[in-house]
Amino acid sequence: MEDKRPEWSSHLSFIIATVGSAVGLGNIWRFPYIMGKNGGAVFLFTYLLIIALICIIPLCCELGLGKLYKQDAVKTFCSISPKYKWVGWLCILTVTLIPCFYFVVGGWILNYIWIFLKNQLPQNFAIYFSSFSSQTFMPCFLTILFLIMTAIFPYRGVNKGIEKANNLMMPLFALILTILAIFALTLPGAKSGLLFMFKPDFSHFDKTMILTALGQALFTLSIGMGTILTYGSYMKDDTNIVKSAYTLIICDTIIAITAGIMIFPIVFSFGVEPSAGASLAFISMPQMFSQLPCSAFFGLIFFALLFFASITSGISMMETSVAAFIDNFKISRKKAAIITTAIIAVISIPASLSFGVLSDFKIFDKTIFDLLDYTTSNIFLPFNTLIICLIAGWSIPYFWKKVFGEGFLGGVFNILLKFAVPVILICVLVTGV
Repeated sequence: MEDKRPEWSSHLSFIIATVGSAVGLGNIWRFPYIMGKNGGAVFLFTYLLIIALICIIPLCCELGLGKLYKQDAVKTFCSISPKYKWVGWLCILTVTLIPCFYFVVGGWILNYIWIFLKNQLPQNFAIYFSSFSSQTFMPCFLTILFLIMTAIFPYRGVNKGIEKANNLMMPLFALILTILAIFALTLPGAKSGLLFMFKPDFSHFDKTMILTALGQALFTLSIGMGTILTYGSYMKDDTNIVKSAYTLIICDTIIAITAGIMIFPIVFSFGVEPSAGASLAFISMPQMFSQLPCSAFFGLIFFALLFFASITSGISMMETSVAAFIDNFKISRKKAAIITTAIIAVISIPASLSFGVLSDFKIFDKTIFDLLDYTTSNIFLPFNTLIICLIAGWSIPYFWKKVFGEGFLGGVFNILLKFAVPVILICVLVTGV
């Protein structure tokens, strides 16, 4: 057990780490293809409004709960009332299940880094990806390797591990993303890609698109799984919650838009559907890179970009579980990290095998991988966020004053927290179910 609650060494380190938590694969491939499926610019503008006006509420909630109680998710809700302890454990369950499929994708990324590093590219990436992902040994091995690479940082601690990792990886991530975005703008299809991204077509504007934009915003900000709460518990007492939340939103949005600027010009230059889906990252993009001069270089830095995005998010998810084990079972950080790693390893192996030998094993007509993805993203995250908002709004006296103060903004925050956001989250949850 840790004798004293760790703290970020500086406000900048806190912002970098929290941005690293929020910025993941959801920004690089999920955001562009969801935007592609929902009309491009009109989705982007809707998303920007939602993330700035709606998602700020649960984001401030988690940061505020972390700063006020200085504990993991379980003990935080138990401190509010012992009857809410289950909410904390539900967050821990969610944040433990997500890496079980997320790290499978991390293993795929390691494999693609290797083939582009060797410059031994297959002729057809669709056939290659299908063949590789359905193997038994190598995808499982790379999943566990990615898991171990991620677990090293929570194992080493907040300052020596998590903070140092983010301070190194996030600037590299930003540099690579900028290089790829600038390169994409030089391609022949850049203008068409930018028009698709920034010229709205309001025929796509409907309630389904709005709910999809809200779901993506919750997913990309890591809300509803306890990671923001846990990182918030390491904040210094003089940290401004609202300014920190908006800084996080601005950084996350800039990265998502830059990812779109990188993706869409490339997609339009090669005539690929912008709504290509999850295959965009592992089939369409590498196939396009293979047709470019210096294909190995561009492919390598693209998958390095995905690696940094996925591992910084993975670190925050593992740290949330590690912190819960430390605080609730009074064990050392090293033991907590090992236990968390073992649990994720046991579940992630069948998730990886669901593309091969376990592909016919289905629950509710979904493979293990798809079931983990669907239930956490569409049910657990909005449900957890709903409960967190209700508890903060109705069970903590004057919570809104502690976060926003007593002015006009505090009053608006209180109304949104108690009434508007819960109604919206119920709509998202019903749609997901």
